Amino acid sequence: MRKRTTTVALLAAFTAAGAALAPAAFADGSQGDTKITKVVVNGGKSVVIGTTAVKTFTVSVTATDNQGIEGAELSLHGPNYGLLTTSSVKCVAADATTSTCSGSFTVDPQMFDVLNDQAGTWYVDAWVDAKGDDSNFIWKEKAGSFKVQRASQLTVNASPEPVKKGRTVTVTGKLSRANWETSKYAGYTNQPVQLQFRKKNSSTYTTLKTVRTDSTGNLKTTTTATVDGYYRYSFAGTTTTPAVNATGDGVDVQ
Repeated sequence: MRKRTTTVALLAAFTAAGAALAPAAFADGSQGDTKITKVVVNGGKSVVIGTTAVKTFTVSVTATDNQGIEGAELSLHGPNYGLLTTSSVKCVAADATTSTCSGSFTVDPQMFDVLNDQAGTWYVDAWVDAKGDDSNFIWKEKAGSFKVQRASQLTVNASPEPVKKGRTVTVTGKLSRANWETSKYAGYTNQPVQLQFRKKNSSTYTTLKTVRTDSTGNLKTTTTATVDGYYRYSFAGTTTTPAVNATGDGVDVQ
């Protein structure tokens, strides 16, 4: 498979040199009737990466050709020249014309495989070769897309406990997310977070108000105590950071 091996080698060379052409060095192209019909990354879920744990996920590309699929090369590119490659792609035939080719990608945040400004939308670049002697192939730079996100954490504390009915409850907390460059979690600033409440014997939370995090990611607001129940903060997420709910903190109203 001379064509795709050469392409991946050139992409790697551009990246090593720091060239701006790295993620888009080659335009899409094809020969014959080879087609990519489906791309699945991490089972359809965002790739969420914390501060220390190594993250491994699978990328699968389904392709067809009237002579069948011989093999594929897969790579991933994201914002600010983020690039991930894999050396092992296995193709499994569904029938005589269609195969799904899958590769495993590994990200170690402590090895700086990704940087903070590379969180967001990433793309799958795929080269697929057909069987036979006519050199049919397809190269697609953005065959699919997915999110690479900085893992999030959210805390809550409601006080006083217990509290008299009609008195004020103060609810504090903090929204933070992984900093891949320091291997620590840091406050996520100026983000809207919902204060929610559920009654003691209920399983449903109701939103009371929206609060914004301060310059260090902290949250603080007040509400009126009415019945026994649980308070939590809930963050809807952004392109770079996944949604997260704090574990509810119970308050006994007397």
